Amino acid sequence: MRGPPGERPPTDRLDFGVVNLDKPPGPSAHQVTGWVRDLVGVDRAAHAGTLDPKVTGCLPILLGDATRLAQVFLEGAKEYVAVLELHGPTPDDLDAVLAAFEGPIQQKPPKKSAVTRRLRVRTIHALDPLDVEERRVLLRIRCESGTYVRKLCHDLGLALGTGAHMGDLRRVGTTPFDDTDLVSLHDLTDALAFAEDDDTELLAAAVQPAERALAHLPRVTVAPSAAREVAEGAPVYAPGVLSIDGASGTNADESPLVACYTPNGAAVCLGRLVGTADAESGTVVDLERVLV
Repeated sequence: MRGPPGERPPTDRLDFGVVNLDKPPGPSAHQVTGWVRDLVGVDRAAHAGTLDPKVTGCLPILLGDATRLAQVFLEGAKEYVAVLELHGPTPDDLDAVLAAFEGPIQQKPPKKSAVTRRLRVRTIHALDPLDVEERRVLLRIRCESGTYVRKLCHDLGLALGTGAHMGDLRRVGTTPFDDTDLVSLHDLTDALAFAEDDDTELLAAAVQPAERALAHLPRVTVAPSAAREVAEGAPVYAPGVLSIDGASGTNADESPLVACYTPNGAAVCLGRLVGTADAESGTVVDLERVLV
């Protein structure tokens, strides 16, 4: 079992950690992830949601065994700052049209996409104009994972009656990460170089414990004995559950994704909550990813 996240040496995070990378323009998210993998010297690395080559910003990258956590980024929201390039003068009803796009919308992925092109529903949590300059609108967009911002900009142009396309785009948040503590490729390279001389202060700032990627999920604390059973592939049974935080229970339609921890805060597994903390017997969490 791993020790408490806050007490692990920074070099240990390279095998179970996350870098909140500031993706530069030019390379794809896949290319950048490969560079980080090779820089760190691990066998595996995974990024949190694809960004097109020209798009910059928040690209959390999971290292080593932390790649097992990649699915958690499907549970949270994404946040962007985008330039909406209008094809005509800015209409007076801009605010009303933006407000109409908040909530569930229907989208068909563009032709150049990695998913099947069928109509699907995505939720726009917030769509706020930050600035307007002639035919350009600076937008802050908070949306469900899997939303195509380029398609959203196109549809906004149709609704505004001017036509529009997406200009510059920067991702400023991927739940639970944001742009307040981004790490550049240069920062990471310097941190690794200093760590070779036993100066790990920069590395501690650049690479966070993998548990940071789980901060937005409901939390199940299990006894050390239950964690050992999970390591052997057993689900989390009621007698081993010490507490459940952030989830009131389950219903017939949904079993929320939860993260399980030992009392010292070390992650044990991801799973679906199918029981309650006050259950006397039976399964409380069905396993999806074992992390120990």
